[in-house]
Amino acid sequence: MSDTPTQMVHGTALTDVQKKDLLHRLARVEGQIRGVQKLIAAAAVPADCNSVAQQLAAARKALDRAFITLLTDAIVTHTATAATPEEVQQSASAIATLLDKFA
Repeated sequence: MSDTPTQMVHGTALTDVQKKDLLHRLARVEGQIRGVQKLIAAAAVPADCNSVAQQLAAARKALDRAFITLLTDAIVTHTATAATPEEVQQSASAIATLLDKFA
């Protein structure tokens, strides 16, 4: 069995629907990046840099959106499965650590 980014592992971190949404978002970003690569390869004049910058900004924004979606989904999933207020607090603390580390 080969590991591909689109294979989903069943677990409790995210629901299958949440994983599918994130994978779809990332596939779109992957397409945007391929488009940027083509723009760079075809750039002939300095004005072409404007198009490249615009597409890079769009890809960055899409990645940021995927990051926010991941965190939002994690908050929903982890707090919904918490059995006690202490587990909710632990989940919130772990997500706050992620934000502090990566945002």
